[in-house]
Amino acid sequence: MKLMTKAIQEKAEKQYDEGSDLEQKVVAKYFDPTGSWEWFLMNKHKGDDYCWGIVKGNAVEMGSFSIKELENIKLPFGLTIERDLYFEPMKAKDVWDALNRGEHV
Repeated sequence: MKLMTKAIQEKAEKQYDEGSDLEQKVVAKYFDPTGSWEWFLMNKHKGDDYCWGIVKGNAVEMGSFSIKELENIKLPFGLTIERDLYFEPMKAKDVWDALNRGEHV
């Protein structure tokens, strides 16, 4: 599965200069189909693999991650990290608040 489409990349790069502002939109969601980890992409630096967003693993945090690293994760049964094809962009603050209340996004 292609994690970074051209449309997602354009939206994420457009928001890069806004930093980590929770008023940005989350433009894509990635997840581990065998576990509970999720990555919510807010912005991406043009020209490299530096991405910033919300990460839900053992805790809900904001931080950087690499799409290339996500693409290279090998999971049990031959599975890989997937992109939520049905995710609709939404305000990062709404994602942050919902995850911290223990809700599914």
